[in-house]
Amino acid sequence: MELSMPPPQIYVEKTLAIIKPDIVDKEEEIQDIILRSGFTIVQRRKLHLSPEHCSNFYVEQYGKMFFPNLTAYMSSGPLVAMILARYNAISYWKELLGPSNSLVAKETHPDSLRAIYGTDELRNALHGSNDFAAAEREIRFMFPAVIVEPIPVGQAAKDYLNLYVTPTLLKGLTELCKQKPADPFIWLADWLLKNNPNKPKLCHHPVAE
Repeated sequence: MELSMPPPQIYVEKTLAIIKPDIVDKEEEIQDIILRSGFTIVQRRKLHLSPEHCSNFYVEQYGKMFFPNLTAYMSSGPLVAMILARYNAISYWKELLGPSNSLVAKETHPDSLRAIYGTDELRNALHGSNDFAAAEREIRFMFPAVIVEPIPVGQAAKDYLNLYVTPTLLKGLTELCKQKPADPFIWLADWLLKNNPNKPKLCHHPVAE
């Protein structure tokens, strides 16, 4: 009897996860749950948002009665933002989180993360993107240099090139015209490697991430 193996799949869907300020001290155990649930943590950063940044992040909630308390809560201390990836990452992460109101979660989904770590309707411990469009916007907000799949096309591609590619390329081509090297292709390739604006920079003092 032959065993039928499932076809290989590429798990490229990504979502944004946030460990909110009041439970940052639980980061290690939450990350362990995330990894054991089949997610890959693609990128992670620790940051402290200002109330203005929080307002921009939660712009869709603007005007609601809880909005001022939400921005105050999210800017009250450092938080941890992560890009999570796996098959159906958005829906699996939402399922793991449970209802947005932690009090409801404790009643209906006692094993969910918000039931375990959340306090009430506002302080619900963790964030997850609601859908693909939200995930794309929120990942770009927290990780501005990241490329979110699918690769942008049309006007979005033009905007990306104008913002991130054209300025550096123009500098390189200008310098190429000044230098007039024997092999312009190799020279330009070397110049772009040396002057890549996204190249990691060494820090001589510790940075909290």
